[in-house]
Amino acid sequence: MGSSSSSSSSLLSLSLMLKPKPALMTINYNGNSHWSRRKKKGHCLLRVSAISYQDFIDFSLNETKRHTLLLPSPLQEKYSSMIALDGQTRLEMSSFETPRIRLLRSMSIEGEAMQVLDIAAFPKPEFDLPIFCGNFFTATNTNIVVLDLNPLHDVVSRRDYKEKYYDRLMPLGLKYTELLPWGGKLTSESIKFFSPIVIWTKFTSSKYKHEVLYSAFVEYYKAWLELMEQAVEETDPSRIMSNLEAQHRYLTWRAEKDPGHGVLKRLIGEKLAKDLLRNFLFSGIDEVGSKTFLDYFPEYWSEDGTISEKRSIVGKGFENRPWDKNGEFVGNDLRN
Repeated sequence: MGSSSSSSSSLLSLSLMLKPKPALMTINYNGNSHWSRRKKKGHCLLRVSAISYQDFIDFSLNETKRHTLLLPSPLQEKYSSMIALDGQTRLEMSSFETPRIRLLRSMSIEGEAMQVLDIAAFPKPEFDLPIFCGNFFTATNTNIVVLDLNPLHDVVSRRDYKEKYYDRLMPLGLKYTELLPWGGKLTSESIKFFSPIVIWTKFTSSKYKHEVLYSAFVEYYKAWLELMEQAVEETDPSRIMSNLEAQHRYLTWRAEKDPGHGVLKRLIGEKLAKDLLRNFLFSGIDEVGSKTFLDYFPEYWSEDGTISEKRSIVGKGFENRPWDKNGEFVGNDLRN
């Protein structure tokens, strides 16, 4: 859940916001919308009690089918749906694969208090494609969003990778980062997993904002599929191994430090939450590589030999977007 790889403390704190509040607005993306309003101190407030992200999932699957052969993933046999501990909130999972996509998966959470969509597409190691990442969290009157084509390789030190995949997408990124502005502090550890076109934003629910978000999702996913179609299959074993390790490093970070862990733990318990993170949301940790989290991120080593629970070791954060309009990183140096 949110590359992702987000203003980690902000998204994690939403796990505490699960107490239902009065429903003030319901949006369905099929065009049927019901709005109700309540005045407080002279202001008109709108809150979201139920937003369906199903149209996002439907679009991604239908659009993928237009480009390639979409087949069910073996993960579907185990991960399809479950009911949370409250007996009401429902988790729905789907997973697929294609000749160039190792795993296209989504998880939606639908409850009275919140709506969540976590969707990602992981390329096969013969392709150095970015990882498509969409994390959307709606609770009461708060929305937290991460939408990105997460770079497989570092875009600061690997200018060739940045030029290959992101230079042409900068106009698209600038369009939506103006409509959906920067959402606040991001840790330096998290920023390394984001691209110059990342949408990291927070907003109060409104029909307009959700329409903009859906539009951004559609355009970003179409852009990713175009990159997938144009990608040239790698045959050099050393480069394939480099892609494998880069994806494994990403999976290892997300499975351990994903800010959605707190939400899942609250909904389905610690054991099931860890299983869902490791074996579904970030499936491949045990197959793609063998290194551990501390092999990749030794700075998180605690004195007792365990992984530090801190979100950031460096302690540096970015309050504003650390890329300029050309996609050049304008923050301090980021080192692995």
